[in-house]
Amino acid sequence: MPSTPSHVVNVPVNQIREITQAAWATPDAIVLSIGEPAFPVARHVLEAAMAALDRDDTNYTPNAGIAPVRAAFSERFSRRSGVDDDPSRVFVVAGAQQGLHLALSTLIGVGDEVLVPDPGYPTFTMTVGLLGGVPVFYPLVPQHGFQPRIEDLRNLVTERTKVLMLNSPSNPLGSVFDHELTRELVRFAHEQDLWIVSDECYEAFTYDVPHVSPARFDAGGPEAVPQAREARVITSLTLSKTYGLTGLRIGALVTPPGMEPLLSNVMEATVSCVSAPSQYAGLAALTGPQDYVSTALEHYRSNRDAATSVLDSLGIDYLDASGAFYLWADLSFTTGGDVRTWTRTFLSERGVALAPGTAFGSMGEGWVRIALCGRTDELVEGLSRLPAPPRS
Repeated sequence: MPSTPSHVVNVPVNQIREITQAAWATPDAIVLSIGEPAFPVARHVLEAAMAALDRDDTNYTPNAGIAPVRAAFSERFSRRSGVDDDPSRVFVVAGAQQGLHLALSTLIGVGDEVLVPDPGYPTFTMTVGLLGGVPVFYPLVPQHGFQPRIEDLRNLVTERTKVLMLNSPSNPLGSVFDHELTRELVRFAHEQDLWIVSDECYEAFTYDVPHVSPARFDAGGPEAVPQAREARVITSLTLSKTYGLTGLRIGALVTPPGMEPLLSNVMEATVSCVSAPSQYAGLAALTGPQDYVSTALEHYRSNRDAATSVLDSLGIDYLDASGAFYLWADLSFTTGGDVRTWTRTFLSERGVALAPGTAFGSMGEGWVRIALCGRTDELVEGLSRLPAPPRS
């Protein structure tokens, strides 16, 4: 049999899927390991998809998506980020993951380096490796509130560094970059001549703090840093989390001017276009009633508060979640230096699935990610089964 390239063979296993699939095979397991919204999709969104099927609107669309959907994504991004966007810069993609692959496919070649957060979402690393690139991890540590530091990034830049990956609100951390940090990160990228790929999948869900898009500080943004002579921020958006459309696979890339022909070519060579019924469902979600988003936001906030109450009662440390719908908890007192194995044991013995921190990088050893998007009673029951730290 012909050999498979090493950069494909060496793509790491996604430990989130590993523990979640084990949980799905475990009777009566409480699954707190995956970010699957618990609410039914809004009826008007389902009807829009069904109407597209009824009229047999199942043909190819333009690579970048149908014009009304691009315009709707552009309007939402402009309104929420403060950036004067143009629909011609929006590419409709098959979910944020395909958007990430599309963006990096246009930015890196074999051996090029990408600065990736650790802890960070695992497909950042997987996608870079699959494209033959080299992920270079910048540390997010408890001592600094799991926020990136410019000095750490600067020490990692080489002549092969091409891209800085940013993620706020963060999966898995629930942390949010403030205005000043976001501006400094964009300034740094321009100084170092780097692209920024900004994963903003959870932009709709922050708690008492604003979401700040790096595009605000890019060339053409309302607060462009002096170093920004040309745009270099690519923003990744998705409807999976915002409207609970995880299985319809629809998101968008907001790109700098001039990238459209290149992205269209790469899109053609990967998925050609997103399915038309999914695009019409996305259009209905973006332009119709927004009750789903407001209801989900309050549910996630309430679940965050319920979860932290349980952890406080047990004496378990955690990072205060300011966004997304995850809680990052420190179980190093009980995991024995191998949180991946511990989560499998906890599932088999206590019937609860948590995502091991090492799914998100080596800095996650001893930590777990708790999904806050499901039923409150299951969340509270599952966390109540955690062990308490020993008394000092």
